[in-house]
Amino acid sequence: MPLHNSELMRTEKDGSSSSEYCKYCYQNGEFSHPGITLDEMKERMIKLLDKEKLPEDILEAAISRLPHLKRWSKKGMLHT
Repeated sequence: MPLHNSELMRTEKDGSSSSEYCKYCYQNGEFSHPGITLDEMKERMIKLLDKEKLPEDILEAAISRLPHLKRWSKKGMLHT
């Protein structure tokens, strides 16, 4: 998600803005779906982006970036 849009950003528990996650994944310092797997998140994103009727290249770019996000990287993995 383009996090430069303040409407998409969410906050940490202390009220500060989260610059790493969007409102669909993170709210008030917690993941919206804490037990979701990477594959489940990909499916969820496909449905969300299809619903928004975004071009295929944007969908592919968003899905391909998921494994590189802090949440899914091996170093920063919080949930599998």
